[in-house]
Amino acid sequence: MTRWLIAPVLLPLFTAVLLIFMAERGFAGGGRRAQRAVSILCALALVAVAAVLLKQSIHGSHQVYHLGNWEAPYGIVLVLDRLSAMMVALTSLIALVSVIYASRGTDSESHYFHPMFQLQLVGLMGAFLTGDLFNLFVFFEILLIASYCLLVYGGTGPRVRAGVHYVVINLVGSALFLIAIGTLYGVTGTLNMADLSVRVAELGPSDAGLVRAGALLLLVVFGVKAALFPLYFWLPNTYAAANPAVAALFAIMTKVGVYCIVRIYTLVFGPDAGVAAMVAEPWLMPAAIGTLVLGAIGAFASRRLRRMQGYLLISSTGTMLASIGVFTAAALGAGLYYLVHSTIAIAAMFLLVDLIARQRGLGDDRLERSLAPAQPALLGLLFFAGAIAIAGVPPLSGFIGKGLILAAAPAVPSGWWLWGTLLGGSLISLVALARAGSMVFWNTFDSSAGDDPFSRDVPVIAPAPHPAGSVFPVFMLLGMLVVLTVFAGPISEFTKQTAEQLLAPEQYIRAVLGDGVGR
Repeated sequence: MTRWLIAPVLLPLFTAVLLIFMAERGFAGGGRRAQRAVSILCALALVAVAAVLLKQSIHGSHQVYHLGNWEAPYGIVLVLDRLSAMMVALTSLIALVSVIYASRGTDSESHYFHPMFQLQLVGLMGAFLTGDLFNLFVFFEILLIASYCLLVYGGTGPRVRAGVHYVVINLVGSALFLIAIGTLYGVTGTLNMADLSVRVAELGPSDAGLVRAGALLLLVVFGVKAALFPLYFWLPNTYAAANPAVAALFAIMTKVGVYCIVRIYTLVFGPDAGVAAMVAEPWLMPAAIGTLVLGAIGAFASRRLRRMQGYLLISSTGTMLASIGVFTAAALGAGLYYLVHSTIAIAAMFLLVDLIARQRGLGDDRLERSLAPAQPALLGLLFFAGAIAIAGVPPLSGFIGKGLILAAAPAVPSGWWLWGTLLGGSLISLVALARAGSMVFWNTFDSSAGDDPFSRDVPVIAPAPHPAGSVFPVFMLLGMLVVLTVFAGPISEFTKQTAEQLLAPEQYIRAVLGDGVGR
């Protein structure tokens, strides 16, 4: 059954190659419909494979796939545990909803939207499954190259400008990543994560400076990917300019950085890492709290709905990383539950904001008085549900996730800072969302009366209702939040067990290197 581990990487890779051949034939006849069908079928297959992997991981065992049958630490390995299985499952669900939404028409500007979408999935799945730092870098580059193409797809001025900023910051991040792994390899002679954990624990004081420098450089790199303070300024404009289906998929992109922080700083630089033990602890909590607060303030100050969602994503990342920074099983488990919730909620809001903007005429997503949406009741109810989910108001899973984090926070002295900032940030986010909802759905012009909020020279065109197929993906995501709420008990128990597994990495090390090796 370990051969299933390669399926989440190979399936979108082969699909991308097939879609490139289809794209070369152009969109004549039913070519576009065929591309959409293939891409959706691949996403459905990924959901099925992810379900199989999640079921295999649920009892806590580790599965290792040795590519080319080369044993670790010399060969490339893929490793499945509870955390990687959870991230693969979450990615496959977000990908399915995003590609369904894109297939309603937002994919129509390029032959290569669907191939790049699948290559993005290759990078994401590989990053979550790899057991090797260098191959983590390789999968990072695959997902980043695909994301560059997806971001500038459409070619508008704002997208190109945002794409340039995004490319530059990530090229700098990639250069730092190479320096960090080169430093660690020079000190330890390995980049296999399990082997690295054993070698780091054996280092003496003479190597402390270099290995700690490499570890902190990695924290900077993963902080860029996760949009951690003060490295988050690129995200709001980038996500606001992206195609809505791409922005929804990008909701999982920042979680790659969060995943890497959790993985590396529990497995390699945890409490048993000798001279590099808990090297991230003094930095992670202050940076996370800063991210949480400034993300909420940015959302409050935003004058466009899409930028607001970008800042709310930043704030949610700060919430997750602050809970991780407590470094207890209860707090880490609560943070992982909240990670699943926030990814789904933010993806839903990116799609919903696009639906709202397309019904506001020239007002688009600006928080100014504009035309009333053609479906104010439907879109208003969906916006209300998304707002209470993101703000953490009962009864949805955001409230449960934040409650679990608050319950675990007093375990450390800095936990009281987390209490204050989390409650304050939630209040600011709630006010920002309430103000945005009232502006969009109540403070409106009546198109039937001939009102034109922007120019008397432009005729007012009443917005048309969206077909059911365009709204369905938002319902899918909000339905997932309902499932997270109804089954909060078993799901939070799973995330707590995942945290306990992460904080006891000996089993991971033995699974990769063999029973005779370990700390």
